[in-house]
Amino acid sequence: MNRVPRGIGALSLAGFFGIFSTTMSKSPVLPLFVKSLSGSETVIGLIAAVSPFAGVLFSFPVGMLADRWGKKRLLTAAAGVLLAAPLLYLLVQNPFWLIPIRFFHGIATAILVPVASAFILGAYPESKGEKLGLFSSATLVGRTLAPLLGGALISWFLWLGGSLPYRSVYVAAFALAIPALFLVLSLPRDEQFDADGERPPRITPAEFGRGLADFLRNRRLLGTSLVEMATYFAYGVLETYLPLSLAAQRVPAYQIGMVFSIQILSIALTKPLFGKLADRVDRRAQILAGIVLLAAATALIPLVSGIVALTLVSVLFGLAVSVSTVATSSYVAEVVRTQRIGASLGGLSSIMDIGHSMGPFAAGFIITAVNVAAGFFTAAAVCVIASLLFAAFVLRKA
Repeated sequence: MNRVPRGIGALSLAGFFGIFSTTMSKSPVLPLFVKSLSGSETVIGLIAAVSPFAGVLFSFPVGMLADRWGKKRLLTAAAGVLLAAPLLYLLVQNPFWLIPIRFFHGIATAILVPVASAFILGAYPESKGEKLGLFSSATLVGRTLAPLLGGALISWFLWLGGSLPYRSVYVAAFALAIPALFLVLSLPRDEQFDADGERPPRITPAEFGRGLADFLRNRRLLGTSLVEMATYFAYGVLETYLPLSLAAQRVPAYQIGMVFSIQILSIALTKPLFGKLADRVDRRAQILAGIVLLAAATALIPLVSGIVALTLVSVLFGLAVSVSTVATSSYVAEVVRTQRIGASLGGLSSIMDIGHSMGPFAAGFIITAVNVAAGFFTAAAVCVIASLLFAAFVLRKA
């Protein structure tokens, strides 16, 4: 029993460093880096969509593999990708080179989040909402610091000119991934998988198909996943196009980083509280309240101007994300069998990543054809539609 809390502590720190590294690689640096390489808004949206698209493809099979092979094996693979990917950005001379690099980098988060969540759900079945909130807060501290440090590095090295200030961010991202690898290696082994010394069983295509069909047939899982998809559709639009809007208003890079850091800090500070709440109230009501609030916050973004007003709306956006997402994983654990937790969380993450991928991609076309406001209003509409589908699929179930 003493090994489990130490394992979760190491996992939380690994999540902190890993998410710190991956977030620094994209916020606020990625759209600015692409701009420095003469990429258009449509190209920026395409590149921003590639990383979460890796999650679309890999999260569900990774969840099944975690149930079958053990979680430490998968987390070690994720840490290896986290370490290697930042070095590849240093070689980029054309914005389209970022497409395979972002896809490769996205594999790490496709593994890390669902597998780590499954690890925690297995260790703390009686307080899963609270413990998931604590783990999520550790990763969110990394997300908070990443835009601050990334924006500061860009500002400090701006005198170098060209794309060199942005490349300095990727050197820092590589350094942050080193402790993540060592912390994952320190985790306790999955004894139920490793004790007999046998090779883990393979997953056949038929088993994969049955698992995916079972997930999609479950209306409660599907409705919850649609909320996650809409949440990260809106988040993808925000993190991709708000930096460009602020830069067009001549807001310095370090202040752009501060806007995102304050937002993410609001999520980090409130997730444990909302996680405890999710252990005590109807999680379905909490999820619905969060996605409705998110729709309102997203619609407000193009209606306000100035760094202070946009920071306040960004905090409201973050609180809405905190309310709903901390309850989704623990709600999934209510409705699936224990031996399928990894696969179900993988399916949840895959559908979430569809939203995260499609958000900046679709908004890129809409913003190019209309304006920035239309992109944010589209994201708000997606959240409203998801809330209605969630109510239809889930609330009528006992």
